[in-house]
Amino acid sequence: MNIETILSTDLYMEIITAFIIFITSIIAAKLVFFILERYVAKIAKKTKSTLDDEILQSIKKTIYAFIILIGAYFALTFITLLNPYSEGIYKAFMVIAVLIAVFTLTRIIGVFVGWYAKTIAFKTKTEVDEQFLPLIHKILNIFIYFIAFILILDQLGIEITPLIVSLGIGGLAIALALQNILTDLFCSFSIYFDKPFQIGDFIIVGEHMGVVKNIGIRTTRLQALQGEEIVISNRELTNSRIQNFKKMKRRRIVFTFGVKYETPLKKLKKIPNIIRDIIDKIELADIDRVHFKQFGDFSLNFEIVYYLNSSDYNEYMDVQQEINFAIKEIFEKESIEMAYPTQTIFVNK
Repeated sequence: MNIETILSTDLYMEIITAFIIFITSIIAAKLVFFILERYVAKIAKKTKSTLDDEILQSIKKTIYAFIILIGAYFALTFITLLNPYSEGIYKAFMVIAVLIAVFTLTRIIGVFVGWYAKTIAFKTKTEVDEQFLPLIHKILNIFIYFIAFILILDQLGIEITPLIVSLGIGGLAIALALQNILTDLFCSFSIYFDKPFQIGDFIIVGEHMGVVKNIGIRTTRLQALQGEEIVISNRELTNSRIQNFKKMKRRRIVFTFGVKYETPLKKLKKIPNIIRDIIDKIELADIDRVHFKQFGDFSLNFEIVYYLNSSDYNEYMDVQQEINFAIKEIFEKESIEMAYPTQTIFVNK
């Protein structure tokens, strides 16, 4: 048997072995796919969340392709005739592996974003999630594509250090040119994640107050009590002190009134109990204190403090109105007169 026959026989054996390895990888891929679809999918369906079902559905085909890719690579490396091209084969398979990884990661991110939009963002009353989710999705995908691009260039033997430096300088120049826009963008992300207020909240920012109607990428819009629209940049909002009245669970109310100096002491002592009885009958109100506070310029002044178990301003005004009506009604029955500004002039003859 000559050398050519031996070489041809060894080559045939290597090709057959490589073919067996490749077929085995296909069988292994089908087996893994079968296990994922038959058993793992059933386990995932028993969980309360649909997230695991959707992730499994999106990655099982890529896992199948990745196993076959590994089998094909080892099959080719088993053939000695291809040894001179081993480096090129390795780089080609690495590029394909990176592309499969990119495809898998983008699908998983898409599943997460879709699941969040359907389950969590859907339940909120605001439109902030609907505005930011597509943007976040695109930014994450762009970041993955950029990393994949760098890895592919590295595998192809292209020097990536000058590229990264040039991209860094270019990115810095763009960032400086778009400084104000990027600042507003990052501030909008801060508002989105920190959630100091939401659409529908009544807030006070500096000299402005109103109901939040829209939270955008660059600005937030308020509807003032007078009806006009106030547009405030997100940068200003994140640098300002914000009073959010929607977060208030109880409202502390302080009000005063005065009665005439001519009111008898006996009736003055009745007033605290009268006020307590009025407020105790109101379901949303809890009395704190009632005191004869001071001798005013033209009245005897009482101070009342109570808590309203509601953050709604209209409910507060309804309760205060009810208290005022009741005080007026009882004072009329008890002949207790409210004071008003008066002046007494003494004429010296």
